[in-house]
Amino acid sequence: MTISRDSTLIDVCYAVCTALDNIGTTVVLTGGSAATFYAPAAYQSRDADFVITMRGDASRGIEAMARLGYSQEGSVYVHESNRYTVDFPRGPLAIGEEILQSWATYERRGEHLHVLSRADSVRDRLSWFYWYRDQSALAAAIAVATSGDLDLSAIREWSLRVGEAAAFEEFADRVTVRSKSHEDGVTDEELRDLP
Repeated sequence: MTISRDSTLIDVCYAVCTALDNIGTTVVLTGGSAATFYAPAAYQSRDADFVITMRGDASRGIEAMARLGYSQEGSVYVHESNRYTVDFPRGPLAIGEEILQSWATYERRGEHLHVLSRADSVRDRLSWFYWYRDQSALAAAIAVATSGDLDLSAIREWSLRVGEAAAFEEFADRVTVRSKSHEDGVTDEELRDLP
């Protein structure tokens, strides 16, 4: 597990998650960085946001981050040569007031990464769109939704529960347009010009 100047955000995420798991601290990738994990070609975060779900010895965590080349500056960790910062926003792991009890885990070359499930990543980005009208969060939700299998009916049910039926319809219409357009061979660049 080494992080170099050329390591991608996803490389950083795998290395950090694995290093912390090895000392008994479980962290889950969330926010825009989880969206980048699912849709790297469509959405790029500049940092890795991990929520700690099980904490080990804090001093061992700082040491593990230092072995990866990170030092703490304020509330974030900055790497000695890599541009991606790492942040540990205060938990619990949640979307709005709903506490999440599960997440996805992916393996890669002896490393692993705990990350919001695809559906929870979509809900996380939609929550920023629903409650703050953040258009970049909507774009990220659409990118994640169209990057793999997703049960839109579950997203719709959640949207209705939180009182965002109209905003969900805007999201669903754009997901349908994007999915159909990809089937027809329309590029992401052309899709960005759609209303």
